[in-house]
This record gives sequence, C-alpha cells and structure tokens, in this order.
Amino acid sequence: MPRAGLTTDRVVAAAAELADASGFESVTVSALARHFGVRDASLYTHVRNLQDLRVRMALLAGGELIDEIAAAVAGRAGKDALAAFAGAYRAYALRHPGRYAATQIRMDQSLVADSPALRRTAEITHGMLRAYGLTEPDLTDAVRLLRATFHGFCALEATGGFGASRAVQASWDRAVDALHVALKNWPRAD
Repeated sequence: MPRAGLTTDRVVAAAAELADASGFESVTVSALARHFGVRDASLYTHVRNLQDLRVRMALLAGGELIDEIAAAVAGRAGKDALAAFAGAYRAYALRHPGRYAATQIRMDQSLVADSPALRRTAEITHGMLRAYGLTEPDLTDAVRLLRATFHGFCALEATGGFGASRAVQASWDRAVDALHVALKNWPRAD
C-alpha cells in the first residue's frame, strides 16, 4: 500500500527539485527515498525504476518549458516570436538546470508521441517556423538547428564556458539575429 501523502506527482516533483539543486545525475531512487524518509522499495509503488523516474522528470520539465515558451510567443510572429521563444528557452534552462538536463535524455519515441506536452512543443515550434515559410523537410532541419544552437549556448553558459569579456547577453542577441537571417534565407530542400 502506498505511503500516505506520497504520490507519483510528488515523487517526480521532488526529483525535479533535487535535480535543480544537485544536478540531474544526482537523482536516484535512494536519494529520493532519503528525502521522503522512506525505504527505496516504497517509491517503486510510484515509479518502476530510475529510467521511469527520469522519463517522468523529462515529461514534467518539457511541459513546464513549453508552457513558458507558449506564453512568451503568444501573439508574436517572425523575429519577435523567435526572440521570445529563444529567451524563454534560455531562461528556463538557466533557472532549472536539472530539469532542463532531463529534457535532453533520449526517450522511446512512443512515449514522445503519447505526450501532450511534447506534441504541443512540436506544434508551437513548427507554428513559429511556418512564419518563415518553412515546410517539411526544412521544418525538421530548422528545428534541429534551433535546438542545437539554444542547447549548446545554454550548456556553455551554465558551465561558465564563455570567458571573453563581451557580455554573454550581447552574444545571445547576435545569435538570435543570425538565426533569424538564416531562417529568412533558408536554402530549400530539393
């Protein structure tokens, strides 16, 4: 029988908080059990194993991230939408480093297809990119470019990887400008 007050949602939320505080890799079933003052076995009523916990964290964080992005891009198009999208992405990644790391794990594609939050991510991202006149397969390529740029920049920033004296925000703004130019002048697939 599950411990009173302990739910899957509470376990996943606590895992996300632990990831933000101590790093994604520090999240273990044992660490969570200690947090709740229970034995490891008590948590297996709520999550199957560590991988299940990590996938649930990724889905939670992905939902939070797209909610913030959706709010930022609402009513915007073109470069304004791109800048709002990028800013919300970066803010979330830097504010929630452990949760953000969870969004980068590889997941079974059937789980992705069944996730309303991840479907919404694709809808919002593709909607923003359609303002640039992109269709498949260019949409997929553009999404990959944005993700690689945003993730790479955020990962380097989070670890202090930018040592030059130029303000990081100025470089971020220029990166967004460059992405806008690239999207406006996208080389169409044959």
